[in-house]
Amino acid sequence: MVMAKIKLFANLRESAGESEMEMQGENVQEILDGLLTRFPQLQELIFNDVEGNRKLRSYINILINGNNILHLEGLDTIVNDDDEIAIFPPVSGG
Repeated sequence: MVMAKIKLFANLRESAGESEMEMQGENVQEILDGLLTRFPQLQELIFNDVEGNRKLRSYINILINGNNILHLEGLDTIVNDDDEIAIFPPVSGG
């Protein structure tokens, strides 16, 4: 298993009570599964559950080393040791 650094931003950070942690997993899905096991309150913020099908919310951005997983292999994107995964909810300001 590889170990990746996870960074949470905005309301995800507030809900978890932590901004950075390390998680193990072979791909983004496994990392998120571990994250949600540790912080189940993030489930509804990150995923939409429609009729038993869990899908990443359209406004959640997940970056691996600055690259959006939507431009890689999505939740199946392989994670390497020491990768940095940033999870961003929608952010607005004025």
